[in-house]
This record gives sequence, structure tokens and C-alpha cells, in this order.
Amino acid sequence: MTTRRTESLTGELPPGGEPGGEGFLLPGAVIGDGRYRLLAQFGHDMRANAHMWRARDGQLRRDVALTVLVGDPQHGPRAQAARRTLERAAHAAAFTHPAAARVLDVLSLGNGVSPGEGLLGIVVADWSTGTDLTDVIAEHPLPAGSAARLLEPLAAAVERAHHAGLVLGVDHPQRIRVGTDGMLRLAFPGPLPDAVPRDDVKGLGAILYLLMTGRWPLPGGPDVIPSAPVAPDGSIVPPHVLAQFIPPDLSTVAIRSLEDTQIGGIHTSATLLAVLEEAAQSAERTEFLGAIAVPVEETEGAPVWTTRPPVRDKARRRKLAVGVTALAIAVVAILAWLGTLLIDFFGEDSVSGGDPVVVEAPTPTDGNEPPPAPKPAGPIQPASIEVFNVGGTPDNPDRAGFATDGDPGTEWRTDTYQQQFPALKPGVGLMAAFAESVRFSSVVIDSPSPNTVVQIRSAPSAEAELDETKVIGEATLQGGKTEIKLANAEPGQYILVWITQLGEGNKSALGEVRFIRAE
Repeated sequence: MTTRRTESLTGELPPGGEPGGEGFLLPGAVIGDGRYRLLAQFGHDMRANAHMWRARDGQLRRDVALTVLVGDPQHGPRAQAARRTLERAAHAAAFTHPAAARVLDVLSLGNGVSPGEGLLGIVVADWSTGTDLTDVIAEHPLPAGSAARLLEPLAAAVERAHHAGLVLGVDHPQRIRVGTDGMLRLAFPGPLPDAVPRDDVKGLGAILYLLMTGRWPLPGGPDVIPSAPVAPDGSIVPPHVLAQFIPPDLSTVAIRSLEDTQIGGIHTSATLLAVLEEAAQSAERTEFLGAIAVPVEETEGAPVWTTRPPVRDKARRRKLAVGVTALAIAVVAILAWLGTLLIDFFGEDSVSGGDPVVVEAPTPTDGNEPPPAPKPAGPIQPASIEVFNVGGTPDNPDRAGFATDGDPGTEWRTDTYQQQFPALKPGVGLMAAFAESVRFSSVVIDSPSPNTVVQIRSAPSAEAELDETKVIGEATLQGGKTEIKLANAEPGQYILVWITQLGEGNKSALGEVRFIRAE
């Protein structure tokens, strides 16, 4: 992909620093004082003249995501805006969430960026494997329920960032990627200099609109995505008007997030997250209902209102009775399911508040006494966490981030199996990857699923095979918090939380997994 000449877009100097010269933002070029080699461009946010690139870090030998701010350092307003973006990205370096790439470094003029490069700064972040958001909706939009579920983790990341006083900048589709776990992820951090939390909420609404319709409703979108149509009064046409299969509830969520009206608008990420969950559940139930076929002879030329008597059709009445019976059974099943959830919810509260049950590391098979457990130095947040699966489809991959989001009320759950492990497969688990090698003291698991057997395993890489991992701790969860001591753990960068026996009903849930580093 070739890069557009900056001079034609902004009237400023092109990359390279000489008016009219050819830019060097091309695959194979090296920027950032020779450290980063550009591999492929993934987008261009023209509002800030920010180019999104995948690059190779020559020092650490890993791929990274670069948000490259292009412009002339002598252009005062542009340079000042770039400095503000870099400052905001630097403040976000301490923020971690599975749905947002971690900021690794921020380079500015004189600090990693040479004045002759024609750049104003670079934001360096973890590379997010997966697919471009624009590629996901290239062929056709997503079902409304799937779109809402895909958006939820990103909305949760925005909510946590706003609580920390940060703006993520999720208001451009080419900054977002879809991970291999099916989670939307902010892959190219670097909010606009004047962005506020409201802009994040608008961005989430715009992404929901895009996923359901294939159109982008905000200004400044990429040329590869068509813009949303506008009504004669200047308002954006709601998604359900463009496609009748889109539920009005989710259509309303998208529109209310985009509108600036004081009455009826969605202005905070917390409100959006709450209504998104409710609308997603409603949409998912609706998606399982088939379309109602109306006979042609009853529609062609028929008036809107009619006084014709109802047709006395025994077959139709029999079908109606069967349908009503099925509906009644479904309602009873849903009520029973809700009752189970309430029991689980209040039961969890009764056991999660106390001190965790401590389980020591297993005794070595050679008969020697195990070494004393290292002293804990505090929790450490993983850079990423994904479902580790050895066969079939992964269990709820879009909920993996809930296991480390700091909220025990949000859970990663296994599927419900017909038989206990290892009848169908040896187990299932979560692979946590950390930014650097760490020696761990223990792992604390908050779970509402007693009798679940969990192994803590060290792994040489995130893609390791199960037989390449090593057991460093094991416990049977008691319900509530269980602390698994890791006396024999060597320093490592990858930890696998592996379930070898499911809880009651052949299913298990992990509300929160905390990794405690050693001193």
C-alpha cells in the first residue's frame, strides 16, 4: 500500500522534510532513529495526519504497532497538537486492558525522532494480531446480536479508562482490529489532542452502526468505508431503517450514542455498556426466530384494514396451539435459568467476601521438602489473555478478558459439556502473556464453581502445545477465592490456567484471576 503525499492532504511538508519530495513512509523504510522498520500500513487518520503501521522493532526483535504523526515541525499549530496527542498517549502507558493495545513507548522530536525525518512523533504499542475491522464488514454487515457482543469488551475498556481519567480515542475504524479471540481491540492508541470522553462514546456508537450496516456515521472516516446516509433534517438515518432485520433496540443504542441531545442521548460509557448488554440479549433471542411467511394472495391488493371474518382452519389452529405450548415451555425454561443465575449470584456473594483458601504447591516426587513459597510483591496485570484450546472451538473467547478485568462479577465461562474431562478433551483454560519475564508467588482465582480442578502451568510461548507446558501448581477450587502457591515456579512470561475437571453441571466459570509476583 502506498502512502498518500502529505503535501496534497495538509499543505505541509511531506515525510522526508523537503517540499515536493517523495515521502519515505513506505514498507522497508526505517524511522525512529533507525529502530523501527515499517512493514505494512493499516490506515490513515487524516484528522491528525496519523499513519497506522505495523513495524519491526530492531532492538527487541518483535512486531509493534506504530501511530506515526506526520507534519512539519515548523508548523506551530500542528506541532502543538501532536505534542498534546503524545502527552495523552504517554499518560495511557500505565493503562492495561485486553481490549486496548498497551502503549510501549512515545517518541517525540529530539527524543527518538530526528528533526529531518518529517515526523512530529510516534506512539509505539503492542502489535494486535487478528483482522482489520474494515475487512470484517467488507463482504456484509454482522448480525446485530453478534455486533453488540463484539463491541462489549471494547466498551468495557473505554469505561475503565474513563474511570482512570483517560480518553482512549476509539473514534476511527482503522484504529480498531478484531483479535483472534473475537474481541474488538484498540490497536493504534493516540487520541486526538482535543478529544473528550464523549468522543469515545460517539466512537463506540459509530462502530456499532458500522458493524450492523457497513457504513460509518462520523466525519473523518476512511475512503474505503461508505458514509452513513443523512435524512433531510440533517440527522443520521437509523440502522433499522437501512435494514429491517436490525432490531430497533440496538438501532436506538447506536443513534442515541451519536446524538448530542440532552434528553434521551447516551453520554457516558457506563450507560452505553448497560443498555448495550440489555439490547444484545434481546437481539440474540430475536435472531433465533424465523421470518413469518405471508401468503401472496393475502398481501397483493389487500387493504390495510379488513372486516373479513377469520378463517376457521383446524390445521392452522392446531399449529397455533403447538406454537403457544412451545412458547410456554420456553418461558418456563428462561425463568428457571434466571432463577439459577440469581441463586449463583447470591451464593457467590456469600463465599467470595472472605479470605482465600490457600493451596500449597505440590510436593516434589523425589521426596524432598518443597522450597518455601516466595514472598508476594503484589499483583501484576497480564498484557493479554486468551482462551487456550486443544480441540474444537474455543470456549467463549470473547469473554476471556473478563477473567482479568478487576471485576469478579464478570466471568469467563467454559461451555457446558455432556461428559466430564477428559472424555471429550483433556481440558480448557486461559493463557496469560506478560510484558516481561516474571517470577510468580501465587495465583488467586475467584470462582463461583466449586470442585473445579485447576492446574497452573508455565509455558515457553503463547502458542505452545500442552505437552510443552509444566505444572507448577494445582488446586481444587472451593468456591470464592482460592490462592494457589507457586513455590517451584521459575521466572517466565507465559502462565496457563488449565481446567482439568469441570464443576457442577460439567461447566465452570472464573470470575477473576489475579497473578501475584514474587519479591
